[in-house]
Amino acid sequence: MEQFLPEGITGEDVITLLAATSAFLVMMAIWSTGIIKDGMDGRIKALQERRSDLKRGYVAPVKRSETIKKKKHVGLMHSLVNSFNLLKNEQAEKFQLKLTQAGYRSKEALVIFLFFKLVLPVLISIIAMVIIYGLGMFDLNTAQKLLAVFGSALIASYSPDLFLSNVTQKRNLLMQNSLPDMLDLLVICAEAGLTLDAALSRVVREMGQASPDLCDEFNLTAIELGFLPERKTALQNLANRVSLPSIKAVTATLIQSEKYGTPLAQSLRVLSDEFRNERFMKAEEKAARLPAVMTVPLIMFILPTLFIVLMGPATCQINDKFINGGV
Repeated sequence: MEQFLPEGITGEDVITLLAATSAFLVMMAIWSTGIIKDGMDGRIKALQERRSDLKRGYVAPVKRSETIKKKKHVGLMHSLVNSFNLLKNEQAEKFQLKLTQAGYRSKEALVIFLFFKLVLPVLISIIAMVIIYGLGMFDLNTAQKLLAVFGSALIASYSPDLFLSNVTQKRNLLMQNSLPDMLDLLVICAEAGLTLDAALSRVVREMGQASPDLCDEFNLTAIELGFLPERKTALQNLANRVSLPSIKAVTATLIQSEKYGTPLAQSLRVLSDEFRNERFMKAEEKAARLPAVMTVPLIMFILPTLFIVLMGPATCQINDKFINGGV
């Protein structure tokens, strides 16, 4: 190992550095688990800002760049991103939609995402060049060094997208699991005579701690139902913010109920039953797939041990008889 290290650095130094890093990460993990994370204050503040934006939208348009430049660090990011005209690109709208689906609806989210997508490949490629060419820690030829540098830059360029995709999948899973219970509460509120926006607000108050992500989306929808000129637009915004087929089905049902005057409680009850049946079917699918998944571990780990336990004593007895018979 020492032949790949630069002069002055021994293998003991590398091991000590790795041990210190691992100890620091363990302490950070223990510290983070001991903190009770409650993001409801931040969510309520963001919803209040959204309500203020909707109010101001009827009086005067709010310029996005002016609100972003109020913060210094975000203002520097905005100036760098704006110098490359990334905010006016067609991809910016797609990135904004992905950020919204991941739960990042702030004005600075798009600027920060584009900044890291622009700077991270350059930074990672520079670090790779310093490690490979400057320190010479890896014994590679010229083609392998170039491939390693370009590969690290390529991976760094896709890492923000992968992060967003991972966050969106986890968020959608949490919302999918809590959606049937919220629909049941909506049915109860609708049968009690509440309007749609009042029913959504009531459900948000009841399940704010159990399902904060879905309650956040429903609360924003309730706010938009009260301020937007068309209620259909608020429901369509909900379908755009959440990339779940079940949410799209709920919004389509609510739009049809608003348009044709169909009973809301009955439609929501049918949807809730369908979503629960879908969850049961997915659980049965995983249970039915379990024997096929367990085949390879069974062959590799359990059967050899079973053969040793069953055939071992008989083999030992046969060996003893042959040895004693030979003697």
